[in-house]
Amino acid sequence: MPESNPETHVIDFRAAEHLLDARDPRGAVKLLDLVIAAHPENTAARLLRARAFFASAQLRPAELEFELVLEREPDNAFAHYALARTFERAGRPEAAVRHFRLAAALDPKPEYLKAARFDAGD
Repeated sequence: MPESNPETHVIDFRAAEHLLDARDPRGAVKLLDLVIAAHPENTAARLLRARAFFASAQLRPAELEFELVLEREPDNAFAHYALARTFERAGRPEAAVRHFRLAAALDPKPEYLKAARFDAGD
């Protein structure tokens, strides 16, 4: 078994990014589990793992991971947007709208504004 060290964790993180880009989210989760076990405070690794959970339709783990990221970084617009997408996919539109709107308020990107549906009147 290879030695676990900070360089290995950086390599695993980068490899997980590539796996997610290559549409292998479960492979990415396996690598990120190792990184997070060694560095549980690493928010970037947690955000990437949340994305991998979402991509593999593991919605509850994705939700929990996005929420943990938002506890640490409440102003992370992408995490709000991704959590909203998770809620939307899980059939929880009320929870989704709240986080879409938070994302849009934090960062008025066109896709965030469109998803926030501010013009819907609710």
